[in-house]
Amino acid sequence: MSTPMRFHFFTIDALAPAAGASELNAFCAQHRVVSVDKQFIDRGLQACWLFCLSTVDGDGMERPPAGGKRGRIDYREVLSETDFAVFAELRDLRDLRKTLAEQEGVPMYALFTNEQLAEMVTRRATTFAVLGQIEGVGKARLEKYGKYFVKLLGNAFTAASAGAGTALPASHATDGR
Repeated sequence: MSTPMRFHFFTIDALAPAAGASELNAFCAQHRVVSVDKQFIDRGLQACWLFCLSTVDGDGMERPPAGGKRGRIDYREVLSETDFAVFAELRDLRDLRKTLAEQEGVPMYALFTNEQLAEMVTRRATTFAVLGQIEGVGKARLEKYGKYFVKLLGNAFTAASAGAGTALPASHATDGR
């Protein structure tokens, strides 16, 4: 899957740059900036800096800020409408996730993080091979949980491509029913 390059434009007041610089710095901390073009515009009291930033954000996902602490990602903004609907249903499969988590003695989010769920959706992880390519999804997770999530994703994407929306059932049994 190719990663799209995006362009973002910022204007920073040359006489009072604090607010604009703060916004630009916050943006840069959240994105993979690959190039910056800047131009000073001399208009007297209206002088400003113009910035054009080119970014590459894998699958539309933002990278974590420096220091390792992840910012909160609004998946509604980074996923397409169809992908977000599938993601939201995967995330909200409380019955399945709760049952599996209780069996393993771990919190629900330990099965798969929201980031992993979003990547399952964007990669269309309807096979074990694709699911296994997601960072943090190793052999053990594939063996324990793969069959449930591959089946759910396959059903959801089949329904979505047929125009029926998503088809993730409201409740699930862990014995394959």
